[in-house]
Amino acid sequence: MALPEASGLAAFGSSLTAISLAELGDKTFFMALILAIRHPRRWVFVGAFAALAAVTMISLGLGYGFKGILPEAVVPWLAAALFLGFGLKLLLEAQGLGAQAANQEAEQAEAIVNEAESSKNFDSAWGVIWEAFVLVFIAELGDRTQFATIFLATAPAFSFAGLLAGSLAGHGLVTALAVNAGKWIGQRVDEQLLYRLSGGLFLAFGLVALKQALV
Repeated sequence: MALPEASGLAAFGSSLTAISLAELGDKTFFMALILAIRHPRRWVFVGAFAALAAVTMISLGLGYGFKGILPEAVVPWLAAALFLGFGLKLLLEAQGLGAQAANQEAEQAEAIVNEAESSKNFDSAWGVIWEAFVLVFIAELGDRTQFATIFLATAPAFSFAGLLAGSLAGHGLVTALAVNAGKWIGQRVDEQLLYRLSGGLFLAFGLVALKQALV
């Protein structure tokens, strides 16, 4: 059995890497970027990060809740199946992504922000925070980052504290990049490469989980 410290460090590093790769160039990344161009960056960061933190808590709760109702012997096999399946899905999706995939994400994000701001002005600090929170929260639901977090929570070797800390660190890092250097990064994002890296990472998680299931 893994030591608690090792479990926490593995969970932190795995979730930090997985979330960072999944969020770079994602729709919520471009939403934060666009909002930060129009409004004070610090308020956009607060709202966007709060939304991502809320979805992270929901996702971890779902993953741990699902894991808790299953027999202990089944959990490693479930984690292996979810990791391998998700990794293969990301690799297959990467094959269908074109060179303009990041631009398409940015255009969709801008359209959502424009629609939200067409009917109401968000001038106050709380107004900007609320706008960023609502838009990012809705966009994050059902996103690949949410599924990644849920699947990570099913792994028996990962501690809740480590996953929470790593996920929040990843979201905080990418959101800070989006509001401060998002335009520069957005022009250089290779969605296909990020999907492939994410897919490879989850295949590696799956192989580790499969090894644990076989022990």
